[in-house]
Amino acid sequence: MPVVLGTCHHDCPDSCGWLATVEEGVAVRLRGNPDHPYSRGELCPKVNRFLDRVYSPDRLLTPLIRTGPKGRGEFRLASWNEALALVVKRVSAAIDRHGGETVLPWGDAGTQGLIQMSSLDRRFFARLGASRQTGSLCGATAGAGVAATYGSGRGADPADLRHARYVILWGTNTRLTNRHLWPFVEQARAAGAKIVVIDPLRTITAEAADWFIQPRPGTDVALMLAMMHVIISEEMVDTDYVDRYATGFHRLAEHVTGWTPERAEAATGVPADDIRLLAREYAGTRPSFIRTLIGAEHHENGAMFFRALACLPVLTGAWRDLGGGLARSVGVWSEVNVDDSVFNPSESVDRRGINMNELGRALTGDLDPPVSVLFVWNGNPAVTVPNSNLIRAGLQRDDLFTVVSEQFLTDTARFADVVFPATTQLEQLDVVASWGHLYLGWNEPAIHPRGESVPNTELWRRLAAAFGMEGDDLYQSDEELVASALVGVDVAALRADGFVRLDLPDRLTPYVEGGFATDGGKAELWSQALEQAGLPALPDYREPLPGGLPLILLTPKRHTRFLNSSYSVLPGHAGPEGGPFLEIHPVDAASRNIEDDSWIEVHNAGGRLRLKARLTDRVPEGVVSAPFGWQAADHGGDGVANSLTPDTPTDWGGGVAYSDARVEVTALSRHEPAILVPATAG
Repeated sequence: MPVVLGTCHHDCPDSCGWLATVEEGVAVRLRGNPDHPYSRGELCPKVNRFLDRVYSPDRLLTPLIRTGPKGRGEFRLASWNEALALVVKRVSAAIDRHGGETVLPWGDAGTQGLIQMSSLDRRFFARLGASRQTGSLCGATAGAGVAATYGSGRGADPADLRHARYVILWGTNTRLTNRHLWPFVEQARAAGAKIVVIDPLRTITAEAADWFIQPRPGTDVALMLAMMHVIISEEMVDTDYVDRYATGFHRLAEHVTGWTPERAEAATGVPADDIRLLAREYAGTRPSFIRTLIGAEHHENGAMFFRALACLPVLTGAWRDLGGGLARSVGVWSEVNVDDSVFNPSESVDRRGINMNELGRALTGDLDPPVSVLFVWNGNPAVTVPNSNLIRAGLQRDDLFTVVSEQFLTDTARFADVVFPATTQLEQLDVVASWGHLYLGWNEPAIHPRGESVPNTELWRRLAAAFGMEGDDLYQSDEELVASALVGVDVAALRADGFVRLDLPDRLTPYVEGGFATDGGKAELWSQALEQAGLPALPDYREPLPGGLPLILLTPKRHTRFLNSSYSVLPGHAGPEGGPFLEIHPVDAASRNIEDDSWIEVHNAGGRLRLKARLTDRVPEGVVSAPFGWQAADHGGDGVANSLTPDTPTDWGGGVAYSDARVEVTALSRHEPAILVPATAG
């Protein structure tokens, strides 16, 4: 039986290599590739059962056309020709009436590959004259924050933390969301490293740490400023490194004079003595390594978190050492071998941008022209985007024509007028550039597309043909697209081996002798560019704005069998997770007469959800947690956890402040049924 090399496509930093065993055209086994240098033969609990997804009886395998009310999920089967003809008719009529910008493309990272995530779609929508999607649900804000200090988002190889003797995992639940990095953490600990976790939630990673520090949500920058205060006032700065490779030190030193650990304790809840000890240990141990991911960017001061964090290894000279520095997403390093700008349209017509985080506002607001056509692929915004009740209100509009490409009838697809069936990763060609390690992965189709499903690239080719568009750039094959975007890569070798390391030094120490990507080549502790943009030139703390309601709501990735909302439609994944819930501290529960496992209502202006309460000290007082990812049906109605999250933008970087939600929680009858009581959208 043939074994086919592939790479996981999920929005996850691990981008694991896999082996698919095929018998008579059917994939009968999927396991990790033991030769992959990072994932080393292990797959996660989600992908271990990926064949259940591929062969699920609920897979969408033919185009669908809506027959019932929007949101009810009532469709009839249709041929590709019929569905394409309907799309051409409705979209052409909308453009004739309002112009091309009435069309809004909305795509995310549900399939995170070089060509299936975004390639031909850019050219297709440019030909339509459609609005441009801007912003980012995750990642861009973190990158923009680091770039404010370093000039780019480039950092250390996360795997190099195995060489560190002091490791801070800051705002990242490594054991759950970056599980293949954990062996490197344990390798560092076995060699004598201390492992510190800083997180507002007591995660499974925090429970495995040598020291857990739990600041209030959104207050991390105050903690960083106090660390800088201690490092500078106690003369623990690597003055030689700072003098050679940084600017603005004296301004920063003066700025943090008032940021004593006692002041930071008042803001963060972290004891002042712990802050002093953290600063002394971090600055006094070499190599020292900070690992973070994207969770902390989901606050109004999200970019400032990463801007301030990037200053710490500059002050201590941690960048001199292998196993020192700061690591976040390493996807930016893929630029050495991947140039996806080749997919950009040749047309230079200026088209309006609409932030993907503000989809609800775009669909219900007074834009001119209005959004009257919506295309959705690689995502499920009715579940994963904040202010989701407002999105659902927009999707209900009779004058909105919605086209969705999907594998299952998700909450978003239930509102569509036309649904096109999408392939899974086992059925499509792609190359995956990881944002958690330094290897490109090849994905060879292991089986033919099931039913009438097609890869995203084929969808755009068929749509372009249906609209009568001309030009070879719209009809390139998948192999041609891949070859056009890879730079200095032996494609045949990549295809044969399944992976290749990026063309980078074996010892990746990018800033050992400065070389920052700023205009002057130095890290900018004080930033003129930020000042000119009307932003704080120095790392600065902004107190979270009061929300009028007493509890902070976090909606983290908590499930081992979900990824965002993927897999939550599958009984084999959703069932073992047990259903939605709200974690609340026993003190907050007692003051509200809430008992463990009783029904509660959590609400704010965005919506109301009824959930089971879990009393736990995993969350601190004043904070509650409702993991996102469940579909509306799992909540018994039309809303989800993101009905309660705001679409407030981050300070810069185009992100969104999911984690600044404020709510109240009310006790209900212990036997109250789990139903949703919708609030007025918006």
